[in-house]
Amino acid sequence: MLIVKIGGGKGLDLSAIADDLASLKRPFVLLHGANQLRDELAVQLGRPPKVVQSVSGVSSVFTDDDAMDVLIAAYAGIRNKRLVELLRRAGLNAIGLSGADGGLVTGVRNSGIRIMENGRKLILRDNSGKPRSVNGALIRMLVNEGYVPVVTVPIADEDGSLLNTENDEVLALLARELKADEVVSLIDAPGLLADRNDNDSLVKPRSLKSGRGELKEG
Repeated sequence: MLIVKIGGGKGLDLSAIADDLASLKRPFVLLHGANQLRDELAVQLGRPPKVVQSVSGVSSVFTDDDAMDVLIAAYAGIRNKRLVELLRRAGLNAIGLSGADGGLVTGVRNSGIRIMENGRKLILRDNSGKPRSVNGALIRMLVNEGYVPVVTVPIADEDGSLLNTENDEVLALLARELKADEVVSLIDAPGLLADRNDNDSLVKPRSLKSGRGELKEG
């Protein structure tokens, strides 16, 4: 099984990606983000994202009820359905799903974010959590029937409430549950960088000599 993850950056050519995916001769599952679209939509709606920093120095987007509505609109709405549209136009029978649909991805709510405010340590609780399980039977059923699952957040907790979570953690669960033999991540970047802060530090492909010719590794 192949799993393809599309990042949420603005510079990705989604139409070209859909055309490339349509040329594949093997089944695959698509997982996607939409973080830049979410942030832009939040500003347009007058609900700019609230970023909080934990006492350990980790920054994260605080997902209250308003932020969850914007996340649903951006991820499970606009980006998901536009990808479904592009894939179907390219000849693939795509079906869009959030992690909450059919209990596709379930998880547990985070205990809270410890922050410092006015010299006091506080705990903020929001609609975020960690994915714990994937409904592999549902995905395999769809793939076996010729569908291409297009998956994104939110996921759901034990009682069905919606949660924001990290797509990379969902990716790891999908790969394990589906016994993926290949995972491809497409991100808004010029390529593999020796220094992530320097776009001129692109690592050039090198050639691998084999007994049957020359393979290009990128």
